[in-house]
Amino acid sequence: MKHVELFKDFLKDAVNLDDTRIKSIETSTEAIKNVVRASAWAPHVRGWMEQGSWAHKTIIKPVDQGEFDADLIVFVQPVDDWEAAKYIQTLYDAFRANSTYKEMVKRWSHCVTITYANEKKVDIAPVLVNRGGSQRLEVCNRDSNQFEPTEPRQYTEWLVQRNSYSGANSFRKVTRLIKYLRDIKTRFNCSSVLLTTILGYRISQVDQGSSLFADTPTALKTLFGRMDDWLQSNPLKPAVTNPYLPDENFADDWTGEQYANFRDQIHRYRKWIDDAYDEQDRSESIAKWRRVFGGSFAAGVVVDEGKSVGHVVVANMRSNLVDASHFAGDLVDAIKRFGGSILPASFNRRPYMEAPRWNKAPANQQILVTVRADLHRNNLGTQRVKEIQSLESLVAGNWLHFRATTRMGLPFLPAEHTVMWRVTNTDEAAARENALRGKLEKPESDNCRWEHLKYRGVHLVEAFLILRRTNLIVGQSEAFRIMIE
Repeated sequence: MKHVELFKDFLKDAVNLDDTRIKSIETSTEAIKNVVRASAWAPHVRGWMEQGSWAHKTIIKPVDQGEFDADLIVFVQPVDDWEAAKYIQTLYDAFRANSTYKEMVKRWSHCVTITYANEKKVDIAPVLVNRGGSQRLEVCNRDSNQFEPTEPRQYTEWLVQRNSYSGANSFRKVTRLIKYLRDIKTRFNCSSVLLTTILGYRISQVDQGSSLFADTPTALKTLFGRMDDWLQSNPLKPAVTNPYLPDENFADDWTGEQYANFRDQIHRYRKWIDDAYDEQDRSESIAKWRRVFGGSFAAGVVVDEGKSVGHVVVANMRSNLVDASHFAGDLVDAIKRFGGSILPASFNRRPYMEAPRWNKAPANQQILVTVRADLHRNNLGTQRVKEIQSLESLVAGNWLHFRATTRMGLPFLPAEHTVMWRVTNTDEAAARENALRGKLEKPESDNCRWEHLKYRGVHLVEAFLILRRTNLIVGQSEAFRIMIE
């Protein structure tokens, strides 16, 4: 499913740099311009330009709440007899001479950087206009003391044009989402300019008005799929050139190993994105999108639905059962009175359940997995009470010992299989304690798992059987329902 509105909220709440920080950049850059104008820096300033993610409107919020970067170009008239390194050095000296910025400035190969502690960084890069009388723009490389051609205006215009081919600014939104994926997963290395350029080459004028870019999740599926197809067709690192400077290859700093990893990871995430998009069950689809983008996706929906699940089931029961119209209890009371049949099949699917990251083995390799549970007074295994059944009424304070078995009740040997457990809490009592679990968790050494009975409500326990030899899921149990009074 697409979940267009959830993507809209996700971008606004978790991905996009907020208006306060955007205004902070604008305020800081105006102050920086004033410092340069008032300084003794010799080059004549011909103008300024936003550059990078800020100019391209693909800047995102730092996932670690750390500093964010903004790039600023200062166009200058060349100074006779100045070498490239001198432009960077003297700009650095101008900020060092200012009492406000002297401890905030650093110099690099192509720019100087003003760092605002724990907030942001602004890179200021001098660009020379028509040095030597030729129609050209050049940046300065302090390390090599060389002038290098650049085309920031045309490159920005190229990205603006790419975005115009997509509906509702979906190209920019997708670029932000993929940068967020890069930063939240930390599984691949790819600079923002390189990633943005790769994506830019994956859309063209023929896509204008196409349903493939009609909304954000559809555009994400389209662009990600095209990027993966291009990567899979290039086993070795290809060039990714500036569309207006063919000699500038943004992939130069990528090692072969980094490229191979990027290629593999994009292929992996492409499968996850397609799976989430194509999934028709709402809760399953949300869970699969959360596998891609983490717990911040649909976070509000997850909490609300987890907390209200009991109310929803009871309300539906009152509407559908004549003798339940005046029932005043909660979900546990309702099951004890009317039976487990009041629980819909969808109860076993919660949007905050973690979707497995392992691939499934083919259907003909799947094994039936059954969850069995024993009631214990403690988690030492010394005070077993009995084996329990799904939805059997239990009191808080005791322990359950879960086993994953074959149809015949035999255990799966840890040497051959790993059993991953998904324990999902529901309803108000768990929500009050921020305990709406749903993650996949490791087993004990014998592939079993202990759980403490705590929260009133109906909770779910599932076992996923992973064959060690192939690292594929070869079995998944039905959800075992735990009802705690």
